[in-house]
Amino acid sequence: MTVQERIAAAPSLATIPDDKDMLRAAVELTRDLAEARPEIYWPDMLVSAGIGYAAMAGAILLPGWQAWVCAAVAVVFLYRALLFIHELTHIHRDALPGFRFVWNVLVGIPILTPSLMYEGVHTLHHARTRYGTQEDPEYLPLALMKPWSLPLFILVAALLPAALLVRYAVLGPLGVVIPPLRRLVWARASSLSINPDFRRRPPEGAFARMVVAQEVGAALWGWFLIYTAWAYDWRPLAIGMSVISAVAVFNQIRTLVAHLWENDGAAMTVTGQYLDSVNVPPPALLSPLWAPVGLRYHALHHLLPSMPYHALGECHRRLTAHLGAGSTYDGANYPGLLPLLARLARSTMLPR
Repeated sequence: MTVQERIAAAPSLATIPDDKDMLRAAVELTRDLAEARPEIYWPDMLVSAGIGYAAMAGAILLPGWQAWVCAAVAVVFLYRALLFIHELTHIHRDALPGFRFVWNVLVGIPILTPSLMYEGVHTLHHARTRYGTQEDPEYLPLALMKPWSLPLFILVAALLPAALLVRYAVLGPLGVVIPPLRRLVWARASSLSINPDFRRRPPEGAFARMVVAQEVGAALWGWFLIYTAWAYDWRPLAIGMSVISAVAVFNQIRTLVAHLWENDGAAMTVTGQYLDSVNVPPPALLSPLWAPVGLRYHALHHLLPSMPYHALGECHRRLTAHLGAGSTYDGANYPGLLPLLARLARSTMLPR
């Protein structure tokens, strides 16, 4: 049987019952690892951001190949720093005092991706009755779509920095005086979602106040970028946006292999959600580079959403040792990025 035939003959993930032994083991074997450790979070985020910005400065100031090397380093480290936005959506609000504020000041607002873009949205992706359905903001059945959908998916990411600059520097301020525009921008352009049918509900309470502060900060930063490019030199802004565009593309490629994207919209069990998600554990050597901050264990993350990123490796080792090869848990482990991309591309080519 060919790979295409195996994919076509695979049972629907929506019909897979829960593996209660796996779910029980995931909880019971990892309880002692659930505390977010500030001595890991803070240096990791600060060093990643520091190296990323220093390298971006080199990309702007240095000539020739040196600039290209600096740009590549900036992409890798700013990508890692940016992906702490994923941790912010899951850690308890009191776990790391000041971390959310400092991350937004150093990373979220300068990259025009404040945490409001993900908080209150990503948790919907983990909701038991929403995952993989039309109400999931972070799911599209990409494996069931046409081949051209994959390059289009990546192209959209490449345009994201320019879109974010317009959103925060132009549309956000205009929305203050044009309420219908404000509501439209919030519903359609204020979340890191991939489902075009997703509409975001208005923010409430303390979160709404946080949104205002982040929007003001992002608008002021956007104005500063536009003014300095117009009044002095457009080149730093162009290089900086190119670096962030590469970060967005890098992240979009990772997104392509975070799941199998094979669900057709039906509600799924937790085990079905797990098997539609992807781990790329050791001995894969490059996965910490393209799936940093614990995202190489994305399927495991769907079993343990609140587990801090630094504990996922140990969680994986314990569950692998306990459940063994050939178990349901083993079914979400894959060898690397390229085989997953190839699987997804082949799936889009199957007749429907």
